[in-house]
Amino acid sequence: MERISWNQYFMAQSHLLALRSTCERLMVGATIVRDKRIIAGGYNGSVSGSVHCIDEGCYVIDGHCVRTVHAEINALLQCAKFGVATDGAELYVTHFPCLQCCKAIIQSGIQTVYYANDYKNHPYSLELFQQAEIHIEKVELFQVAIDLNHQEKRNFVNRMLSLLESTSLSNNEREDIKTTAKQLFD
Repeated sequence: MERISWNQYFMAQSHLLALRSTCERLMVGATIVRDKRIIAGGYNGSVSGSVHCIDEGCYVIDGHCVRTVHAEINALLQCAKFGVATDGAELYVTHFPCLQCCKAIIQSGIQTVYYANDYKNHPYSLELFQQAEIHIEKVELFQVAIDLNHQEKRNFVNRMLSLLESTSLSNNEREDIKTTAKQLFD
């Protein structure tokens, strides 16, 4: 078995962080790395102690949810809170950073940004990254499977299993299918 590459490892961490997101519009995770060590992580969510999008819906102004703090900013703030330097670090993020996050990334001294998915890539962000001599690289997650639709698949399979009861399959065939579904989803 081959070991997972560093880029895949850190990008997988960002995708895992995104699962903690509380914004319904887009789940984003970010991991800050220095010397092959994770120094911070963040996901998009509401201000600590405030209402979450998953509880009351997104608060959208001019097409943007203003309720959430972006994943990149949360990771940078975690570094600031605990006094961890970001100068020369790398950032792994599930989606291309927005313009505001781009500016914060540049100001923080991060030297490389790896992202998995294009998302409204602003041309001015690209220009700013280039001017700041920050290396930008797309690194799609492919060696690790993170199922973001596990519950939906489980619900679908359970519905299909219910429908099986009304088919002409033998009891043994139905039980085999149920056993396999249980092994895959429990």
